[in-house]
Amino acid sequence: MSELEELRALVREVIRDVLPKGLPVTETVNLSTDEDLAAFVRRLLELDHDQREELRSGRKRFRLAAAPPAAGAPPGRAPGSGASPVRRIERGAVTEAVIKAAARAGERLVLGRGAVLTPLARDRARASGVEISKER
Repeated sequence: MSELEELRALVREVIRDVLPKGLPVTETVNLSTDEDLAAFVRRLLELDHDQREELRSGRKRFRLAAAPPAAGAPPGRAPGSGASPVRRIERGAVTEAVIKAAARAGERLVLGRGAVLTPLARDRARASGVEISKER
């Protein structure tokens, strides 16, 4: 194992130790049409007992992808925003690979309380112009 691989393994181990267990998982859903809403409700009705319990306890949450565009606004953007699409990361390590993918997609990142940005990812974000904000 190379020194770099050993260092990455150590960082992963530290992150696993630092992050609290059982953080809620938030899934972003796009409900911009009646069909989207109907499909989402069908999906909820098909959940098994354990998945329903995750919903009841608050360990599983949902967040709307974006507000529907105002009349005459271009599709895919919230009204009045010229900002990039947003990718939310609720927990885990945000790595250089995540930053590269966000840069290719033109996304900005919003990190939840359980997300940790690695130093290499921070450097890559600065170099590639990926905007990152952290929830408090």
